[in-house]
Amino acid sequence: MTIRLLSPTTANRIAAGEVVERPAAVVKELVENALDAGARHIRVALEEGGIGRVLVEDDGQGIPEAELALAVERHATSKLPEEAMLFAIGTLGFRGEALPSIGAVARLSVTSRVPGGEAHVVTVEGGRKSAVRPASGAPGTRVEVLDLFFATPARRKFLRTPRAEADAALDALRRLALAWPEVGFEATLDGRAVLNLAPAKRETRLRDLLGTDFAAASLPVEGGGADSLVIAGLAGGPAFTKATATDQHFVVNRRPVRDPLLRTALRVAYREVMTPGRHPVAALFLELPPDEVDVNVHPMKTELRFRDGNMVRGAVISALRRALGQGIGQANGFGQAMGDAPARGMGYAGPARLSFPTSAPYRPRGFAEAPLPLAFAPPPPREPPPPTPVPEDHPLGRALAQVLETYILAEAPDGALILVDQHAAHERLTHERLSEEMHAGGIRAQPLLLPAVVELPQAHRLTEAAPELAKLGLELEGFGPGAVLVRSMPAVLGAPDPAPLLRDLAEELTESGEGVSLALRLDAAIARLACHGSIRAGRRLTPAEMDALLRAMERTPRAATCSHGRPTFLKLGQTEFARLFGRS
Repeated sequence: MTIRLLSPTTANRIAAGEVVERPAAVVKELVENALDAGARHIRVALEEGGIGRVLVEDDGQGIPEAELALAVERHATSKLPEEAMLFAIGTLGFRGEALPSIGAVARLSVTSRVPGGEAHVVTVEGGRKSAVRPASGAPGTRVEVLDLFFATPARRKFLRTPRAEADAALDALRRLALAWPEVGFEATLDGRAVLNLAPAKRETRLRDLLGTDFAAASLPVEGGGADSLVIAGLAGGPAFTKATATDQHFVVNRRPVRDPLLRTALRVAYREVMTPGRHPVAALFLELPPDEVDVNVHPMKTELRFRDGNMVRGAVISALRRALGQGIGQANGFGQAMGDAPARGMGYAGPARLSFPTSAPYRPRGFAEAPLPLAFAPPPPREPPPPTPVPEDHPLGRALAQVLETYILAEAPDGALILVDQHAAHERLTHERLSEEMHAGGIRAQPLLLPAVVELPQAHRLTEAAPELAKLGLELEGFGPGAVLVRSMPAVLGAPDPAPLLRDLAEELTESGEGVSLALRLDAAIARLACHGSIRAGRRLTPAEMDALLRAMERTPRAATCSHGRPTFLKLGQTEFARLFGRS
């Protein structure tokens, strides 16, 4: 083979693939340029999910006529006045690749006007640049991208549906809006308004983007470390969880990032206070000297490298644990009782200490002291009635007691002990009952006395899936941008609060995407319904209710695990006890 140089056009298109992989990357790069230009208001318009058209307008400082042609050349940037600053970057952009990369694979138009000057425009189509010419326009910059990847049809085939591409683009915009609350953002999708954020304080922007439920359940996070590291933000309490990690936001020096080190720190901080399989919600903002973090790791600039990663990770974990310790005490009404004693290997303040009066011996709950007999001699002992044998056709045995108001302790026919997780077990029972109703023609719906309005960012996901959800007994419709109106719920669930269920369903639909079959999407949704419709840990059960749950488990297929694959019961027989006590 002969070695030869690639043509400039081919080289530019190859390089463009590193920067512009989908419409979301176009939106991110153009909005970052607007923020670096000092914009106070940014407007974004998407058509066909951004594949047909992306328009970004800002009121920033603009580009002078003499520099407009240079702005669409590769490696031309105003953000690195000195090459040495590459290791102390204080702007979002710095590579000088965004505009030429977009122009190499699409039809690009850049119109700009500096304050007090005239507007001019330059276009790039498939890498071919036009001359700069006069135009009309307001102060600031207007960038229009048409027919993304028309010059590289093979790359266009790998794009997802317009709806999925639009979701990714809007997610990128929301993350930037989270990092820059003092800037106003507007967005439209095919002419329909989907985002309208006025300049605000950080707390207000977090509430607007992450929801009022998060704002009400969040805990303030504050901390720091060596090298002038400052940590701030909000983190949801252990009870405020999500089915996925999509609402974990990290901003480093005003740059939204997806950093594995920070995700690990978040997971470690919550590890001892959160149910396995759930994910915390948090928005953390880190500020540190630019020379302590390297953002020149990947062309997309969403990854970075800390000079002292261990220090950053430790500081984030410590700040989160302090917040969780204080918040748990307040949330549970323990007040200072939880904060008085230091934590002991729990990652948060320990519970209030229990004390018993010394004037009388401790007696278990429900213990009734019999009056002393007149004679001094104790009454003759009574032989207890022989225990009723456990029927052999009841493999889960007979309920003996409830432990920690979460687990059912039962005796099996062979004398072994059975421990049943009441929530996990009932979740499986509810799942199977919903599946039977579904296969029989649809889950029976129970109309709500008063329709409920639920606000959530992914409301469009639910309205699009309304025909599918109706088969599950969940009838809803759109109620303006960012909200749905719930008219009925599955009858088998009783009357739960619809908001947590709808949030989980929306995340499930977002995670599954368009490529998943209807049957799998419905089964995943049924699993969510079952989880929200099951008895919870901490609910007191009567002996009759415990026995009824055991009998139902024995009749239900797949009852050994819950809908998430966790075991519903454990059996401790002679072998298990011998191993626990070190017997041979």
